[in-house]
Amino acid sequence: MKTTAISIRPDSGTKSFTLLGYGVMAIITIICFVPFWLIVAASISDEATILREGFKLWPRTVSLDAYRSIFQGSKALLHSYLVTIFVTSVGTLLALLLTSMTGYVLIRVDFPHRNGIAFFIYFTTLFSGGVIPTYILFVKYLALKNTVWVLILSCLLSPWNIFLMRNFMKSIPYSLVEASKIDGANDLQIYTAVMVPLSKAGLATVGLFIALNYWNDWYHASLYITQEALYPLQYLLYRMLSNAEYMKQAAAAGIFLDTVSLPSETLKMATALVVTGPILLLYPFVQKYFVKGIMIGSVKG
Repeated sequence: MKTTAISIRPDSGTKSFTLLGYGVMAIITIICFVPFWLIVAASISDEATILREGFKLWPRTVSLDAYRSIFQGSKALLHSYLVTIFVTSVGTLLALLLTSMTGYVLIRVDFPHRNGIAFFIYFTTLFSGGVIPTYILFVKYLALKNTVWVLILSCLLSPWNIFLMRNFMKSIPYSLVEASKIDGANDLQIYTAVMVPLSKAGLATVGLFIALNYWNDWYHASLYITQEALYPLQYLLYRMLSNAEYMKQAAAAGIFLDTVSLPSETLKMATALVVTGPILLLYPFVQKYFVKGIMIGSVKG
């Protein structure tokens, strides 16, 4: 017996709603894209034109002076990139491991102290030790000043990420954990063979948040790093923008060759692109996991 597929044609109301939805999304996309394009246009514009006429969507005079000012110190910039990549990579892996393990422990119904531990984790979002006790801990007791490990440990765990990971793992049927225990699996085997493979979307979402936090962190470097060889990218560019004396010293040391006519407004825009470029390239690869993880983590209480 031959079967025929039945095609359902959308009515005029559905078509109108679809067109309206596409139109609204197109407008939102343009609104989000225009500021980013303004940064791109300003970064390749002439400094004098911006000071005279302001920012424009299309550069009247194309100039790459801002990028030359940044990349003339290519040795220092490349070294800072390597420091930031190392800190972001190692820190994200360690933070994901600890965050996911903590989230897994907090969903175990056979762990009697999970609510108390969850309360203490939440308590740190309301009250923290502050900058001075944290500084004393890292510098005096752990002796981590002027090391890359202080940049990693200072952003290692976040209560918000822990609870997001816990809520995501709650969406996984707990019967899988019980079945694994019946089959003779221990806690480590359940975590690595059951929970981690089923939590890829949550791990990608939390991992993106953690990586962004590490990549954009300059504050902890300003507290704990005084050696220029350990400057992460964000802190190096922050020094370039905010400290004119540092630019003069760098020019005298041969790091930056031309600081006589240093562009300021275009340099800010070029710096923003140099800093955000790698993250913009990373985001499309984790976007599908990011959306799924956010939705599940928000619906499950």
